[in-house]
Amino acid sequence: MSDKDNKGSMTVAEAGRKGGETVRNERGREFYETIGRKGGATVKAERGRSFYEEIGRKGGETVKAERGAKFYEEIGKKGGDRVKATRGPNFYEEIGRKGGQKVKKLIEEGKRAARAAMAAPQEGGAQEGNAPPAASSGETAGPGQNE
Repeated sequence: MSDKDNKGSMTVAEAGRKGGETVRNERGREFYETIGRKGGATVKAERGRSFYEEIGRKGGETVKAERGAKFYEEIGKKGGDRVKATRGPNFYEEIGRKGGQKVKKLIEEGKRAARAAMAAPQEGGAQEGNAPPAASSGETAGPGQNE
């Protein structure tokens, strides 16, 4: 068979795969990583972060529908086991401690902000002269008050 007879026998997918392999062999895997990062940055600039959130949610729903929620449990366990094998069990203790410290800090900040918010109206009211009048000693007691 001549080259002319083979024309059209390759599918588009096969041609794309072959071309991609050629580029990878010539330029290296890093080339694809670089252009992927650039493309992602461009899409983020044009469409915003919410675009990625939306397509990620849709993709997750599709995978869940096809494979079930159990699939996520399995891949989560595999990932956790992999991290434990590469970083050791102390890694989880360390990140747990850091996370706990962060939560503690956020709670303290929230309490401080709440106290400040509660104190602000009281201080502002007294400064503006909106404080309730003080009872004089000559007033009579109202119903239910001690005389």
